[in-house]
Amino acid sequence: MTGGIDIHAHWLPEELFALPPGAPYGPLRDRDGELHLGEVPLSIATRAMSDVTAIRADMAEAGVAVRVLSAPPFAFPVAGPAPDYVDAFNDSLAAVVADSGGALAGLGLVPLDDAAAATARLVGLASVPGIAGVAIPPLLGSESLDSGVLRHVLAECTRLGLAVLVHPMQLPRPEWAHHYLANLIGNPVETATAVAALLLGGVREALPRLRICFAHGGGCTPGLLGRWDHGWRARPDVRRDSARPPGEAVRDLWFDTVTHDPALLGLLAGRVGKQAVVCGSDYPFDMAQHDPLGFAASGGLDADTLTANARAFLGWAP
Repeated sequence: MTGGIDIHAHWLPEELFALPPGAPYGPLRDRDGELHLGEVPLSIATRAMSDVTAIRADMAEAGVAVRVLSAPPFAFPVAGPAPDYVDAFNDSLAAVVADSGGALAGLGLVPLDDAAAATARLVGLASVPGIAGVAIPPLLGSESLDSGVLRHVLAECTRLGLAVLVHPMQLPRPEWAHHYLANLIGNPVETATAVAALLLGGVREALPRLRICFAHGGGCTPGLLGRWDHGWRARPDVRRDSARPPGEAVRDLWFDTVTHDPALLGLLAGRVGKQAVVCGSDYPFDMAQHDPLGFAASGGLDADTLTANARAFLGWAP
């Protein structure tokens, strides 16, 4: 296979631009070819999000052979029951993947309000060719990956052999209301919170076959592992639920390359191991890496290693 595998890219058909019921952000709108989330411009062309032809053109330009599509995070059903929306997205995703001749794969949506409903959708997704797993948020209300429905989803994905991509939602906070700080600070903090919950909550130890990847290089994680390790050794309450220090257990996870800084990407690879890093682009957002393979190379990661890692994360044969 020429090119690489991009495990982090987004797609949403126009008929689902209304977003799930109760979504914390307004509906997506096309205004003169530009995409808006409520009244907020997203600085991307509408067709970049919804048009498979545009996606394939970007792949060709970036040298990406396979792109794994997932819903943008504002389409996660975090506000309550949204079974029709989840099913409509998963059905549309399966059709797009089936039509792609192997160039596209998918990570579906899962209900987040009810464990039984989540299991039913996951069982269905596990039988769909080209659907490798699901994308989920790092936080759901006051819970993260070590409790509640999110923890249940991880257990069921492990049982069914599905991969999990954890993607932050850019949740608003008053102190992050300006300068895009909900993204620039909020997204990395959300993701690091989920990594810490997973490691310190003993989730990976309880689910040793779990295949889970964190977007944006794990957010703040690479810079916090030393602090987490110190806390784990110094405090019984920190290590209460985990048998290994975070800096050791983290090497069993995957992280994408979307770090925007070759030095940080090098730090990530040094802390988690090159075997744990996969190529991501974050297409089509303004924070995307437009040359994901070239950027990965600048951080010392070659395409063959990234492809092997992606196949391992997705559960595809070497």
